[in-house]
Amino acid sequence: MITTLRITGMTCNGCVKHVDKALRGVPGVRAVQVTLPDRASVEHDDSASLPAMLEAVESAGYQAVTQGA
Repeated sequence: MITTLRITGMTCNGCVKHVDKALRGVPGVRAVQVTLPDRASVEHDDSASLPAMLEAVESAGYQAVTQGA
């Protein structure tokens, strides 16, 4: 399953690395692709919950919503 997130607040490659690391720490996440200015694609299984992914991004200092929200 792939979930696309819109990330607010990323301005540089350092931001990309922080978001990538945060999302990879969520149990059930298999792969992450973060791109500027505001996207993250997360490949995951059913055990990775959307609230956990959003919380991970917020804990890294950014805001996240599901794409299209």
